Amino acid sequence: MNEAEGIMFGFLIFFLIVIAFNGFFIVQQQSCAIIERLGKFHRIAHSGLHFKIPLIDSIFTRLSLRISQLNVSVETKTQDNVFVNLVVAVQYRVLPEKVYEACYMLQDPEHQIRAFVFDLVRAQVPKLVLDDVFSKKDDIAIAVKTELEEQMAEFGYGIIKALVTDVNPDANVKAAMNEINTAQRLRVAATEKGEAEKIIKIKQAEAEAESSILHGKGIAGQRQAIIEGMGQSVEEFVKQIPGTNASHVMDMVLMIQYIDTLKEIGGNSKSNVVFVPHTPGNMKDLATQIQETIFAAQKLDENHKKH
Repeated sequence: MNEAEGIMFGFLIFFLIVIAFNGFFIVQQQSCAIIERLGKFHRIAHSGLHFKIPLIDSIFTRLSLRISQLNVSVETKTQDNVFVNLVVAVQYRVLPEKVYEACYMLQDPEHQIRAFVFDLVRAQVPKLVLDDVFSKKDDIAIAVKTELEEQMAEFGYGIIKALVTDVNPDANVKAAMNEINTAQRLRVAATEKGEAEKIIKIKQAEAEAESSILHGKGIAGQRQAIIEGMGQSVEEFVKQIPGTNASHVMDMVLMIQYIDTLKEIGGNSKSNVVFVPHTPGNMKDLATQIQETIFAAQKLDENHKKH
């Protein structure tokens, strides 16, 4: 073998080694590889080390078996003619037993999922008013998942979950809704404030009434005590000084109280001008009126005790 033949043989050996090593390939965990032989589906290679015939077998594509998420934004109109934008998050994965279908049946699976979500959301939301869209977004998500799962299963994709993650009405609609909510809360606050003020006034009136009753009872008790004390004083005075009677004693007591009253009025710097009759005849009339009042009150109290 000459030198040229040796070089050619060396290149041939090197080429065969490269081709042989090129036949080995690795598939990562939670993924698979589609092997085609001369352009035709041959087999599915799962995770691990594999070998394919060089120049005959080829890796057509690799598919992930992990869960993926696709966010789909859908603009639609509600039953009360309000435009709203919904964001639907679809979690999906390739079904391990339907890798062939997932690889060869759909050109663009994400585009297909978007189309189904658009169709389903625009079939559900127009049946609801705007307030119900917020309260029933879980029902919308369940309907999307149920329908989408049935449609995508034949293409080799399983739907894990569908979530309505956001509901965005028009900015003007949002502002109007906030104003309505604010007005409602202010109305409730005003009603509660009015009820509170009403309760306070009722309690104040009840307290004033009870205070007046207690004040009247106190005055009545005070007068009763004065009458009883004056009666005992008159009896003691008559017993100790012969020739006097109750009328004389009462006149004297009333005179003393009259003088004390004048002294009290005069000693108060803030007192206004008070005109008091000060003739002997008026003094007699005043004493007579006070006596009659005291005796009438005493008689009334005795009749009350009897009954």
